[in-house]
Order: sequence, then structure tokens, then C-alpha cells
Amino acid sequence: MKLRYAFLSGALAAGASRMAFGIFPSKSRLALTSLGVHFPTVSGFNLERQEFVLPRDFAGELNVLFVPFLRRQQEDVDSWVPFVSGLEADTPGLAYYELPTIYEMSSLSRMFLNEGMRAGIPNAKSRQRTITLYLDRVKFMRATGIPDERQVHILLVDRDGQILWRETGRFDDDKGRSLVAAVAQRLSPPDNPSN
Repeated sequence: MKLRYAFLSGALAAGASRMAFGIFPSKSRLALTSLGVHFPTVSGFNLERQEFVLPRDFAGELNVLFVPFLRRQQEDVDSWVPFVSGLEADTPGLAYYELPTIYEMSSLSRMFLNEGMRAGIPNAKSRQRTITLYLDRVKFMRATGIPDERQVHILLVDRDGQILWRETGRFDDDKGRSLVAAVAQRLSPPDNPSN
């Protein structure tokens, strides 16, 4: 009987520690290269607790990235989402992500922040595409050519990390047309040489 309780206690402890490690997102890794302005190799966890290494794990050939630095910038991100969702649905090879970019912090603070965001986003697909980055923001901003944290930054990035287009702030029709043109320029089929 004691052996059974000892085994059960050990199994529960192992399960609890595995669960705890699953909800404690690790600090993001940031690998800079000397390529000039580009989207660097970074790691982060989405709100479904899955780890990603970006840009390698981006789903799209082209990816629209929303990079907010402050909580109040979420409203600006939300102003883009209906437009970009439609664009993604109509454009094979295009995906979009939200990358809240936060200073490095303790594992307990990361867990509270991620779980708080997770609880506030009931839609599983939205949680999947929200990948939180806990890193040296100054180095990240320098690599991506982002000059400040005052506005949300929107980037169009390929899987190699090349930044193909950028914008800031709330959505408007001119910004939307500019993004559509940038996507079409890179995802449009080549001209048929026989015509």
C-alpha cells in the first residue's frame, strides 16, 4: 500500500513539474547576424504554449507581423485584423502573427503575463498566432530597423527574415492598399514567357 501511494505521489509530482514547465515560457533567444536590417532569429512561445523559432517556423511564404510593445497598442493591432484576416484568406502563401515584444523578465512574471493574455483571448486560432517575445528589445529593434516603441510596427517578412514592407500605427485604406501591393508584387505568378 505504501508503495502504491509513493508511486502515485511521484507520478503526481512529475506531472505537476511537467505542467509547470509547460506554462512557464522560457526567455526568448535572439540571434543577430551582420545582415543589416532584417528579422533576426528569435524564439518564443505562442499562447497555446508551443515554442517557435522565427522566421523558420512562420507558416507563410510571406508573413504579416504585428509588433506591439505596449498594451495600449493592441487597439491598433485590432484595427488591422479584419483586413489582414481577409487578405490571408484570399492569398495562398500569406500568414499573419502578433508578436508582443516585451523586455526580459523572470520566469514567474513571464508565466503570469502569458497566462493572463491566454485567458483574455478565447479564440484558439488567435492564441496560436500570438507569439510573445521576451528579449533585449533594443537589440531586436536595432536588427529590425524599428526606431521606437511608441507605435505598433507592422512588417511583411519572408521565411528568410527579409523585411519587404513596413508600416506603423492604426489601419487605414491607404496602408491596406500599400500592403496588398507589396504582397501581390511578391506572390503574383510570373508572367507567361510564351505570351
